[in-house]
Amino acid sequence: MGYFRQVPNVSYPSPLSSKTRSGDYIIVKNFFRKVKIMDWLADSATVFNKFIIAEDARPDTVAHEVYGSSDLDFVVVLTAGITNVHNDWPLSDQKLYNYTVNKYGLANINSIHHYETIEIKDDKNRLILEQGRSVDSTFTIPGPGSVWPLNATWTGDTGGEKIQYAGTVDITPLIGISNWEYESVKNDKKRQIDILRPEFLQMFLQDLKRIMRYDRNSQYLDPFLIKTENTSLLS
Repeated sequence: MGYFRQVPNVSYPSPLSSKTRSGDYIIVKNFFRKVKIMDWLADSATVFNKFIIAEDARPDTVAHEVYGSSDLDFVVVLTAGITNVHNDWPLSDQKLYNYTVNKYGLANINSIHHYETIEIKDDKNRLILEQGRSVDSTFTIPGPGSVWPLNATWTGDTGGEKIQYAGTVDITPLIGISNWEYESVKNDKKRQIDILRPEFLQMFLQDLKRIMRYDRNSQYLDPFLIKTENTSLLS
C-alpha cells in the first residue's frame, strides 16, 4: 500500500532483545498522523462520489479503476472511512457464505436472527408504521378498527406483497430476518462507499504530504523524522 510511504517516521528506543545498549533506537512509522488525515476528509465531504464495490474487488483494483494506479489504494481506504480493511471491506459471496456458516453453523444459517417491522399505511396513504425497525417476536399494533372507523383499512408491504388489514384484531406487522439475510444486508451496505473524485486527487495528495510533515519542536530531526525520549536512560 502506497500509504506507508507517506507516513513519517519516529526514532524510538529499541525494544529488541538484540540491541547492544540501552541507548539504541529503531525507526518506526508514526501512524498517529492518520487522525489529522481523517479531519481533512471530514471537512471535505462535497468532493466525493458514491461508488459500489463490485464482487471480488479489492482496494487496489478499485484504485486502478478510478485513478489509474493500484498504488493509490490508500486513497480509496481513507476516503471511504475504512479503519480496518479486514472487517470493513465487503466479502465475496463465497467468503460471506463461509463466514456465515462458521459464525452460526450450517444448520442455523436460515434460522431467525431477529424480527423487523413491515411498512403499514392507512387508507389515506398515511404512514402508520415504518419498515425495518428491529422488534421482538411478540410485537403487535392495534387493528385499524380499534383506532379508526370500522370501515378503515391498513395496508402492509412485506417487500413486494401487499396485505390489507381491517377490523379490531391486533396486528403482528413483522417479518423474520434469517442469519443469512442479516449478514447479506450488512455486507451489501459495505459495498456502498464514498470515494474521492479524480479531479481532487492531486489536491488531496499535496495536502496529505503537507499534513505528514513535522513542524519544528523539541523532538524534531527533519520534516519526516522525530525522536522520542529514552525513558530507560532518564531513569
